Amino acid sequence: MTDVPSGRRIGAGFIGGGFMAAVHSRAARAAGARLVAVASSSVERSREAAARLGIENGVDSAEGIAASPEISVVHVCTPNAQHVADTMTALGHRKHVICEKPLATTVPDAIAVANAASAAGVVGAVPFIYRYHPTVRHARALISAGEIGTVLTVDASYLQDWLLGSGETNWRVDAASGGQSRAFADIGSHLCDLIEFVTGSRIESLSARTRTVYDERGGQPVANEDIAAVIVELDSGALGTLLISQMAPGRKNALVFEIHGSQQSIRFAQERPEELWVGTRDSSRTLLRSPDALGDRELSLVPAGHPMGYQDAFNAFVSDAYAAIAGESPDGLPTFEDGVRAAHITAAVLDSARSGEWVTVAPSPPTDKQDKTPRSTS
Repeated sequence: MTDVPSGRRIGAGFIGGGFMAAVHSRAARAAGARLVAVASSSVERSREAAARLGIENGVDSAEGIAASPEISVVHVCTPNAQHVADTMTALGHRKHVICEKPLATTVPDAIAVANAASAAGVVGAVPFIYRYHPTVRHARALISAGEIGTVLTVDASYLQDWLLGSGETNWRVDAASGGQSRAFADIGSHLCDLIEFVTGSRIESLSARTRTVYDERGGQPVANEDIAAVIVELDSGALGTLLISQMAPGRKNALVFEIHGSQQSIRFAQERPEELWVGTRDSSRTLLRSPDALGDRELSLVPAGHPMGYQDAFNAFVSDAYAAIAGESPDGLPTFEDGVRAAHITAAVLDSARSGEWVTVAPSPPTDKQDKTPRSTS
């Protein structure tokens, strides 16, 4: 593994030069990294991406990123089907990896990647970044402290409309690039991760239905779903309903969860991340993000009344990943084990949709139980 001498900025490399590379590179810059190189689909596109994103060099391949002695952490921002190969390339050079979700498009591949990171003794992180909204952390703290009582039910959804029309397409609709699951693996995985993170409970079993609205998009066949509806049972006994759609007119990135306890309910909506709704039988109130009132000083980087959002959450996630690389143990960092967990839930959803039966979610993470303590790079 490439170490980072004490006092030197961590060197970051990026595989993929599109939208997510822009988000990752902004977060890496905010965390104080040196943005060393980016590799896209060709040398020309790599150089264009480097100029556009303010990265020092555009190189010709993932191998060129992974082999660089100046790079300690590799950000994998490529299409879903490339995640395993690109991550394994980086792990082969014992580099820390932040890999976009899904970690892999199958459970065996996800396990193999997590095991490889464990064997290399490096940090592997997956950006389930909605954990990093201060109001989400407050919701988690309320449940952990027993403030809402026993969790009874969960009502959650993640709705978008960017694939509403039959002519609208993207590499994600091609199963060869996006995987056998699209809507659920892409955004439903975020929703399930957040439910488990906030409640502290695991989804134990589920019953799912999926729908592919258009057989073709842009003249190409579609083999993965536009919509998924899922009933879940948590290991605590709580029941939940989840609706995931990329065809909900007017909904741009509407991730919402409402958790009903025996004494209080709480509701978070990602498009209004400064707010947390709390309801009781007699009244309800909206709590606004406040470093003092909600006790979320570490993630609240600006005073109350100064809105924070998606990029702030992403920045906080990357900062935590880099802290883990330095040997710290930040609370709530989503790791490759969480990526394996998401693969298990996605597989259960697809199995249930095919069979029409309730499916038990496999225990996770069933990865190698080796020493997971990251090797310090300082």
